[in-house]
Amino acid sequence: MTSFFLHWTITAVSLWAASRLFSGIRFASTSSLIFSALLLGFANALVKPLLIVLTLPLTFLTFGLFLLVINALMILLVSSLVKGFTVSGFWTAFFASIFISVLSFVMGSFVISSSPAEEVQMPHSGRWL
Repeated sequence: MTSFFLHWTITAVSLWAASRLFSGIRFASTSSLIFSALLLGFANALVKPLLIVLTLPLTFLTFGLFLLVINALMILLVSSLVKGFTVSGFWTAFFASIFISVLSFVMGSFVISSSPAEEVQMPHSGRWL
């Protein structure tokens, strides 16, 4: 459960930083920022995989670059669902999604460390069961 709150916090901080960097992203209140981070996590977990499967030929054709469009669409979806979260357009969402992804990855690599119990280890007996 701690990992969930940590990811949620990282997403919220990344969204807040994107709203400071990009003039087309606005949050009316802190609660809209926190709710947007939560909803973006759910959208990335539930809707994004479905979109990836549906657009797989296009993703292969563009060598994976269409995934950036899907990320932007996730931000636009969340902004349409959350009152108080506005994104001015597709290109703002596109570049903000790149920024949010990179910043979340960097912050996550510093903050989230896997414990030795979570790592997959080779069996010592030589059997893979």
